[in-house]
Amino acid sequence: MFIDADILGNCGWQAFERIIARLLIHKGFSGVRVVGGSGDRGADIIAIAPNKKRWLIQAKYWSKLVPESELRKTLDAARAYKAHNSVVVALRGVDDRGRQFQRQMLAQGASLTIWGTTDLIAQAQGLKSGPAGQSPEKRDYQEAAISAISQMLANGSPRRGMVVMATGLGKTFTAAEAVRRCLLTRRIRVLVLAHTNPLTLQLERAFWPFVGPTEPTIVWNQHEKPSVDSLNKTNFVFGTRDSVYNYINAGGEVPRFDLILIDECHHANSLSSTYQAILAALDAGTSNGPQLLGLTATPFMTDPEARLDSTFGATPMVSIDMVYGLQKGFLSEVDYRLFTDNINWDALNDLRGEKLSPKSVNRTFFIAEWDDGVIEGLQKAWAEVPNPKAIVFCGTIEHALLMRDKINARGFCRAECIYSGVARGETMSQYRRNLVLADFEAGDLQVICVVDVFNEGIDVPDVNIVVFNRITHSRRIFIQQLGRGLRITADKKKCIVLDFAQDVRRFAACLKIKGELAKPVRGTNIVLGNKVVFQNAGGDDPRAEAFLKAWLTDVEAIEAAGDDEAGVLQFPPALY
Repeated sequence: MFIDADILGNCGWQAFERIIARLLIHKGFSGVRVVGGSGDRGADIIAIAPNKKRWLIQAKYWSKLVPESELRKTLDAARAYKAHNSVVVALRGVDDRGRQFQRQMLAQGASLTIWGTTDLIAQAQGLKSGPAGQSPEKRDYQEAAISAISQMLANGSPRRGMVVMATGLGKTFTAAEAVRRCLLTRRIRVLVLAHTNPLTLQLERAFWPFVGPTEPTIVWNQHEKPSVDSLNKTNFVFGTRDSVYNYINAGGEVPRFDLILIDECHHANSLSSTYQAILAALDAGTSNGPQLLGLTATPFMTDPEARLDSTFGATPMVSIDMVYGLQKGFLSEVDYRLFTDNINWDALNDLRGEKLSPKSVNRTFFIAEWDDGVIEGLQKAWAEVPNPKAIVFCGTIEHALLMRDKINARGFCRAECIYSGVARGETMSQYRRNLVLADFEAGDLQVICVVDVFNEGIDVPDVNIVVFNRITHSRRIFIQQLGRGLRITADKKKCIVLDFAQDVRRFAACLKIKGELAKPVRGTNIVLGNKVVFQNAGGDDPRAEAFLKAWLTDVEAIEAAGDDEAGVLQFPPALY
């Protein structure tokens, strides 16, 4: 089991917190998040129980008894996080005064539960053992991907492969389900790698329901450095790229695995010296080493030398893009509105007849930021969807804070920011970030203004409005951010996208998406309401769309063009 006396006695405090989170997930809790850290205001884990009550858990991986003062802090934290239930999980138990305080609080109607080691073990033993016998409902395209990976694992061939699935289509799910099926007949050892620690932790969590409670998992990162013995004994290891690379580079030997799985594998391109060194040291993807599988939603690279085929094979095992997912109804119906109000049509005369780069066009083509117009567009869209919940992508932290303040001043919703770094002389505390995410999930606030926080590894399926109020040169980042709003939920009818583009390449990208959505899809008779429209303050703007379509004829080249790639844009003689 993933919980026993030996594991609890040797896991360390970070793993202790995740073990508790895993127990809650196996017990049917949702929104389970490990939130402990500097400035966490006394919270280690927050979760939503099956009865929809918010829980706050304080994990004490101490070699001594927990005193009354810590129980008081836990109750204070529960109030700060607006939690209905508070739990102290104490490795060695609680002292007598702490137990007396608990009885007093319970008598006064407060919720204060204490779990010890025996409580954790007993709850784990009550769970169904082994890998899950029945996986969640699958879609046809997922079954095709799962079967391809399953055959790869069963046959030992091919030795390497890649699965490309747009954000929201379930690429991690397909890999985990293929592993689950494999576990029903034989045990395999899997090393899962990712380029960031948050993504590594998210992957470990994603695999828990599939491997079942009988399989312990460990994390290998800058904070947790498992022993050679642990690496040898544990079948599922989730490591960050840099930690594994540093270990290998220092002469450490990695035990034999059957499968190396890399998520967001576009980071493992041929120019990635760290990933390439890891794969070479492990003989990954060769006849002498473990099989290699890459997962990505965005395989395209701006640098032609940054190839993925040399690492994962010439042709993906499965490739399902965003447009296919929209056409088939596997992603949320999208109502995409690309606004043209910020185009400086008068300045276009200066570009006539020139061969231009995207940067030079953008300098002339667009007026400065127009936040008030953006907020007006958001407010109009607010009444069009039930239970509106929005992400606003901004250019800088200061811009995100400004947008938050302006949105709140309108009064039609409550907005907050999430950011990394320093803003207005302060960093965002762990407590503040955790509370914003919890309130957003609960619906207590409806808009989050971010910079690049929600690009990768964040799951917010009930978002139904996405606002682009920033320059996004990267096609990969654009697709990742757009995907934040395309996940399907039971109550979600569509996702409205408000795009206040400030890059001519975005117009090219949207023309391409619109053209592809108009094509018929073999094997479907479903008529969906996906649409991409060009708009200004007065409504639809077909003249601007017609002009841009005539001008941006080679949308593939324009969309992929670098900032200073001269000649990619030839301004036409006919003016708008």
